[in-house]
Amino acid sequence: MPEVTSNPQFLTVRQFTEKQPAFTAGGIRSLLFYRGDDAEKSGAVVRFGRRVLIDEPRFLSWVREGGAKHIRGAA
Repeated sequence: MPEVTSNPQFLTVRQFTEKQPAFTAGGIRSLLFYRGDDAEKSGAVVRFGRRVLIDEPRFLSWVREGGAKHIRGAA
């Protein structure tokens, strides 16, 4: 994935869903459960201890590129 920004904008799940109301907290948590490894590999999500931080520009780019097209189950 290309570098989206050199200055990441980390948000918690709650902060992200408040800022981006199209996403729900439950939807994000489900996505993280099933596709969290892929999101981490892309740099869209970072784990800081037990806390999950979303890099907003990278996450939105990852979703836009189809990273969340299939969240679970058969395609």
